[in-house]
Amino acid sequence: MDEFGIIARYFAPLATAPGSLALTDDAAVIPARPGCDLVVTMDQIAEETDFFKHDPPDAVARKALRVNLSDLAAKGATPEYYLLALSLRQGMTEDWLASFASGLRADQEAFGISLLGGDTSATEGPLAITVTAFGFVPEGGMVKRKGARPGDAVFVTGTIGDSAGGLAIFRRERHALAEEQRDYLVSRYREPLPPVLFGARHLRDFATASVDVSDGLIADLGHLAKASGVAIAIDAMAIPRSDALRAFWGEGAAAIVRAATAGDDYQIVFTADPACEGGILAAAADSRISVTRIGQVEPGAGVALVHQGRPLDVGRPGYRHF
Repeated sequence: MDEFGIIARYFAPLATAPGSLALTDDAAVIPARPGCDLVVTMDQIAEETDFFKHDPPDAVARKALRVNLSDLAAKGATPEYYLLALSLRQGMTEDWLASFASGLRADQEAFGISLLGGDTSATEGPLAITVTAFGFVPEGGMVKRKGARPGDAVFVTGTIGDSAGGLAIFRRERHALAEEQRDYLVSRYREPLPPVLFGARHLRDFATASVDVSDGLIADLGHLAKASGVAIAIDAMAIPRSDALRAFWGEGAAAIVRAATAGDDYQIVFTADPACEGGILAAAADSRISVTRIGQVEPGAGVALVHQGRPLDVGRPGYRHF
């Protein structure tokens, strides 16, 4: 099947927004939305770096889309559209494409987002998938990395380190996990769960600054601290970790550092006035997620991970692409 056959069979049915023109043109149209700003983000995932060749194609599709939805959620944006670029290696089958498209369709329905267009090409290298996602916020309402203030508290959604635990299982790290614990960690590596509803519906009400946790909790907080011109102190014992990860890596300081620097979590870490904590927890319950207070913003620079009153040496604070 050639490029146009692939588009017509698998991706045109996903282009439900009128502005997509059913993928019959060279461009799409995003209608103006008075009183709103358009927020744009782009991420690429690649085979053997972000997912494995044996991963189910529908899970690969969901990961490709969700890592972008995580960025929009951390900006307080409601997702609306996305563009998709596929670099397909030799040997890709129609069964793979059908399953991949079904994963996109399921997440489009779950998150209210529609395909606008994109591109397909062949590659002699590994499969690569690039998504550009678009969302809207009320005018001037995007939550930036810059904005944290001394005295703010630091909060994070969900749990930290689960995806890295799943990756460690794939890399054959020894464990004595129950089957359900193993499956949980593997599923978090394959299919992140970004708090899209919380980000779109509630984050702007509280957050002074925000970033999604993709490269690692400490590394991403470092970006926020630098942009805001502040220091951040994190209570190591407060970092939320799942029961499955605790069973895998244990409870000690080394296990906490590993979780906090691993990355691929796609949760939101944000700062807010500590007086807002009750409202934040109520908003989290409304969004059916957890939010945990893990630290505070202080004058100065950098991020400190504090354990029993002493800063821990974290080494490399997060994942580096190069």
